Formats: sequence, structure tokens, C-alpha cells
Amino acid sequence: MAVFCGAKGNKFLFTNEYKLVTSWWPKSMKKVFIFQNSDTNFKQVSALKRSFHHDILKPEALKQYLPVMDVLSREHLEREWTPNAVVKVFPLSKKYTFELACRIFLGVVDLEVIKRLVDPFTLANEGVFSVPIDLPGTAYNRAIKGGKVVRQELMKIIKDRRKELMEKNNTERTDLLSKMLIATNENGQFYSEMQISNNIIGLLVASFDTTSSAVTSVLNYIAELPDIYKEVLKEQLEIAKSKGPDELLTWEDIEKMKYSWNVARESLRLMPPAQGSFRETITEFTYAGFTIPKGWKTFWTVHSSHKNPEYFPEPEKFDPSRFEGSGPPPYTFVPFGGGPRMCPGKEYARLQVLVFMHNVVRRFKLEKVIPNEKVVFHGSAKPVHGLPVRLHPHRK
Repeated sequence: MAVFCGAKGNKFLFTNEYKLVTSWWPKSMKKVFIFQNSDTNFKQVSALKRSFHHDILKPEALKQYLPVMDVLSREHLEREWTPNAVVKVFPLSKKYTFELACRIFLGVVDLEVIKRLVDPFTLANEGVFSVPIDLPGTAYNRAIKGGKVVRQELMKIIKDRRKELMEKNNTERTDLLSKMLIATNENGQFYSEMQISNNIIGLLVASFDTTSSAVTSVLNYIAELPDIYKEVLKEQLEIAKSKGPDELLTWEDIEKMKYSWNVARESLRLMPPAQGSFRETITEFTYAGFTIPKGWKTFWTVHSSHKNPEYFPEPEKFDPSRFEGSGPPPYTFVPFGGGPRMCPGKEYARLQVLVFMHNVVRRFKLEKVIPNEKVVFHGSAKPVHGLPVRLHPHRK
């Protein structure tokens, strides 16, 4: 394994995708989430996933999901936050992001069906980064069992949806699952239910832990820094004043959230949801005097540039102004990766974070219950106690 560091290392790997390196994940991770008897190899899954992801996650497509995000965030806050004096942000943000993913990607709104998916999915997600020893009682063993349950539930949803689409000839559904079921490959054949299941799992994995970690880190800093909260609230109230009380957010409103997005980006710099990504070398090459043989694995890491004082003076200081104007130098701020394999969910995550920020700050001022709560990195950044905050509702 060769670990590439800094902006130069990031640039080298990002710009040599498909030339010198290609996507790679450990077998232990694929065993949890990908069908073992699948008729599709991992590269085919990735190719299918990329084409659909870019189609459904580009800004034009996301505009139609903005009202869904706004409605769900309001419902979630009303149901899970408003009745309580203290809430734990991290587990609740996971609940919100998974429910939203089920609505947008699967077209599933039934909370019972979502619960049947989220419990085993959480087991799988928590154990996938553990030591891969498949013995009863280990986190990895629980992850494999959770993955099997998730696949069974997904296959049932896929079969039922295919039946519904065939019987009703309903091509108006906008969720990703329905689009996949009526799409064909380059040979004019429909994708198999197994292929579709693998790709949906890939999307759920990508949108679950990292997005909820991003939401949590943003709210962590908003709760910790009163001056930052004050400026975010000011911006969001300006947007709210221009709308009716029940009027939903629009794309134009999102574009006005410039300071809020700079706050979110600075949160992602200091507490990035993903720590980097693997690649596999497809041909031998030399970098910085080192020869990397074919078949070796590579890894790029966010912290080697995000916390580098050369790119970010006083790197531990929270300063959203870093992102004003042209922002940081290229390849230094990489929470979503870069190059051809830059995370296709970047815009989806941006919308999700901003919509949630808008609805939270308009309702509450947040106060951290544990001021210096420790954060651990287990796949994503996770507050040890779930980031409990005391809610101070605004007077109406």
C-alpha cells in the first residue's frame, strides 16, 4: 500500500484515474455489501452505478428532490427534535439521511419498511471497517448478517416494484429504483434484479454514514461557536422572510446560502466525513523517486492537505472566510475526492446539509452538553457520545 499525501499526491492520483490506477475496495468490505454469487463483477457494478449516479445526482435532477428534502427535514425536526429538551445529533442525523435516501433512491415512504432496512444496514455499516474475522460475536460477523438481511429486503422491494411497473405501466415515478428497472444496457437488455440491488446498496452506503457525519460536524460547530451561529441564522432568516410560512425552499434559495455553505465547507475541512479512498495500480509507475509496482494498492488522505498550514494558515482555527473568492488552492480541499471519480453525491450532500441547517437554525439555538466531546474516526468522524445538544427554541 502506498499512501499519497498533500495536494501533489492528490492531484497525481485524481488525474491518473483509469491510466495508472483504478477503483479498488478490500474483499472484506465487498463481502458485506455485494452479492457473493452475483453475475456481475465489481467493475461492472461500479460502471453501472456511475452512469446512474451522475444522471440522478446532477443539479438538474436534484432540483425536483429539493421539496422532498425540505418536507422531510421539517417532519423529522417536528417528530424527533421539538418534543425534547436534549437530542443526540449524530444518531438522529443518521435516521434522517437514511429515510431521505429511501424516499429518493427507492421511492419508499413507509416507516416500517425503512426500519426493516435501517437496523440491519446500521449493523453492516458499523462492522464493515472492523477486523475481518468472521466468527460469531464479532462486529464483522454481525456486519455480514446485516448485509444479508439488507439484500433480502431490497430484493423484495425490487421484485414488488418491477411487478407494479409492469402491471400499471407506470413510467412517471422519479426514484432511482424505478429508473433502473426500466433502463437497458448497451445490448438492449434490462438490468438484473441482483445488479440493481448491488447498485442501490452502493448508493445507500455512500449516502448514509458520510452525509450524516457531515450534517453532524456542521451542527457541532454551529453549537460551539455563537458568532458563526449568529451569521448563519441571519442569512437563513433573510431567505425565510422572502417566503410564505409554508412555502418550500427553491434552488434559488439554496444559491443564496453562500455564508452557510462556507461554514459547511470549513466543517468538512476540519472534520471530513471520509478519510480518503483506495485505488489499485493497473501498471507500474514512478512517483517522487519511488517505483509503485502493478497490483499495489494506493490511498489518498484528506488530512495531509486539510490540516497543512501551507494551504490553510492556523489550520485548527474555524474560519469560513477561507472559502471566499477563489477559495483554497486546487487539490487541497478534497472532502469529496477529485478527478473522474469525484463523489457524484457532492451536490446531493450540499443540498441535504443546507436544507437541514436552514430548518434547524430557524427553530433552535443549540448548546453542546459535552463541550469538549471526543471525536473518533471509524470510517467517518463520529462524536463518542453522539453529540448531545440542548435545544433552545426561538420565541415566535
